[in-house]
Amino acid sequence: MTIWKLRNNNPLRKSYVTNNIKLNEFDALIRITVEMSKYLYPYIREILKSKEDIEENAVIWNDFNKRFIDLIKERFNIDSMKVKKLINQDENDEIIIKSLLTLSFCISNQGYQKLKNFLYDF
Repeated sequence: MTIWKLRNNNPLRKSYVTNNIKLNEFDALIRITVEMSKYLYPYIREILKSKEDIEENAVIWNDFNKRFIDLIKERFNIDSMKVKKLINQDENDEIIIKSLLTLSFCISNQGYQKLKNFLYDF
């Protein structure tokens, strides 16, 4: 239940609540993200591979991109400039690729520490 409530701390969401996330909650979210990226790694790899060879594998990339945009429109505040940038297909490829690469780097044994360091430096 706590994790469910933490999602509302994202200022880009429609239902944004200003709460400070505790360090242990932040660590828990990182651990969950790392475990999910391990589970989803084959799919993440396939998406990135399809982007490299867009002519042959355009369906995978386009399906993922469409789903990504649909989820953002459904859950995020589309009046925000940052959200508009995510929705704009001309600009969001770089953001999506960077996010997928970051998640793919999390599958190693040091994935938790890598993601934690990345987020602290962000």
